[in-house]
Amino acid sequence: MNTLANKVALITGSGRGLGKAIAERYAALGASIVLNYSRDSTSADEVASNIRAMGAQVIAVKADVSKVDEINYLFEEAKKAFGKIDIVVANAGIEMVETPVTKFTEEQFDRLFSINTKGAYFTMQQAALAVEDNGRIIYIASSTTAFPVPGMAVYGGSKTTPRYMVDVLSKEIGYRGVTVNTIIPFAVDHSGIFAEEGSYPELRKSLIDSCPMGRLAEVEDVANIAEFFASDLSSFVSGQHLLVNGGATQ
Repeated sequence: MNTLANKVALITGSGRGLGKAIAERYAALGASIVLNYSRDSTSADEVASNIRAMGAQVIAVKADVSKVDEINYLFEEAKKAFGKIDIVVANAGIEMVETPVTKFTEEQFDRLFSINTKGAYFTMQQAALAVEDNGRIIYIASSTTAFPVPGMAVYGGSKTTPRYMVDVLSKEIGYRGVTVNTIIPFAVDHSGIFAEEGSYPELRKSLIDSCPMGRLAEVEDVANIAEFFASDLSSFVSGQHLLVNGGATQ
């Protein structure tokens, strides 16, 4: 059985959705958790309560990953609370769908790239500086980086660039035994744009039709891979980009 006992894991955007599922999985495996949220303290407090109920230690830190000073503050608070960081998951992000290339605005472009691209870059930069030897850095991308989807040019583009940084970073800090990998989830049910029942029905149907397994991903599907990349089982796996999409072609 995998164990993360005596490990400290920092997960950005972990007040809900995928980040919440990963944080709770790591806590169940014995890790101390650094939650991160940008606005919704109520959700973050609920996740923290869930984690404490498992017997794990946890802090919740408000920080906007589009602001480098706040990323730095997040890592400082993690070190202050636990003395070290072993695992960093760069998960925070926002989505934008059904927006053709001819329709997106400069404001939309700047917002997505400031959070999804800039946020991921500087989160991984701080992770490279802070993570312990033999640590783990994990970037949560999107299957739109592998399969272009109409209406998602800005979103997919903003999630693509950090994949290149994963490749570079895995080469730069591999000598320390640190692994750097990407998880590329399919559209996730009950999370993100599909958090609400019945949202985006045409897009949902199109995505499900493209998947041989006939469903969207669930948060636990992604948490399973996050567990693998955080554990000793992946100690010689680095610079990889793993699709979690049930064989989907979109």
